[in-house]
Amino acid sequence: MMKFAFGKAYLTIGLRWLGFKRRKARAISTARTEENGVGNHPLGCVIFKQPDPIAPDHEAAYVSWVREHPSALRTFDRMTKAAKGKRIVVFLDYDGTLSPIVNDPDLAFMSDEMRGAVREVSKYFPTAIISGRSRDKVKEFVKLDNVYYAGSHGMDIMAPPQQLTSDGKRRPLAIDRKGNEGSFQPAKKFLPAIQEIFTALEENTRKIKGARVEDNRFCVSVHFRQVREEDYDILKEKVKSVLENYPDFRLTWGRKVMEVRPCIEWNKGHALEYLLERLGLSNSSDVFPLYIGDDRTDEDAFKVIESRGQGYPIVVSSVAKDTKARFSLKDPKEVHTFLSHLARWRKGSSSSFSRSSAQIVGIDD
Repeated sequence: MMKFAFGKAYLTIGLRWLGFKRRKARAISTARTEENGVGNHPLGCVIFKQPDPIAPDHEAAYVSWVREHPSALRTFDRMTKAAKGKRIVVFLDYDGTLSPIVNDPDLAFMSDEMRGAVREVSKYFPTAIISGRSRDKVKEFVKLDNVYYAGSHGMDIMAPPQQLTSDGKRRPLAIDRKGNEGSFQPAKKFLPAIQEIFTALEENTRKIKGARVEDNRFCVSVHFRQVREEDYDILKEKVKSVLENYPDFRLTWGRKVMEVRPCIEWNKGHALEYLLERLGLSNSSDVFPLYIGDDRTDEDAFKVIESRGQGYPIVVSSVAKDTKARFSLKDPKEVHTFLSHLARWRKGSSSSFSRSSAQIVGIDD
């Protein structure tokens, strides 16, 4: 049974993880392979791959797609049968998953009902919200203290201040000698450059109507949901012109958003692996991770679950599209229903689901 790691042991865990991941989290100075949509690009690691095309939004295409990615609600009994006796860990995207997609990103509020469902789930399972938004912004939206928050696509992770122990009680988060409260930030050295990029993007895109630049701390998002279609290429070129001066950054795409990120090998999939490591479940044969997300950036997490051969990757989509997820939910409303079912099922299940599955080890910066 796991125990809390305090003092020197606590610091050792964080340093050991950093040492293990340092080889992965290095700046990429050469162009990525053709698999990532880039050949020998003059801008080094900067990636300008367009979003994957989505199949036409008509009923026939969606019905056919759902046969390959069945509803997680309709297969709920199958999931609980597969998960019985295993340690479930819940990972959730925010925008488009816990909240609807809206034109103004500052108004992407989750409903009280959804918040209640996430609160109930987090009572029984370790729960993390992994978002492209800044960690503080997501926490402001969610307003729950008993979940992990992983902002900036997992580049800024914070553990809950009160954590479940093996006896089912909550204890304060361990704080190291430097006063770090359980944070992990693998891209910390890029913060000054990120602020420069944010300022430059704001200035360069100011005249494009509908463009919105969002500071997500370890990444910068350029929203174009309200930009006229004829201005898309102009906006893209302006963003590219800024990044020409920052070869250690890359451009990725989400739903009506361009995102500037540091060139380190870190994404939502790495964040999922890191959290499982901190939970002591990285090499466990009985862990059952659930990841629910709607965006292209969530595909990295879907791939991790698929490669582990454990758990359920669930995509949120009302249209047919290419995905590594095995199962699907149509919209945030169905996500709410699924989470509510999950909490009720655990509440009424046998005691074979030990509280020790929710035990958490401290995180060090």
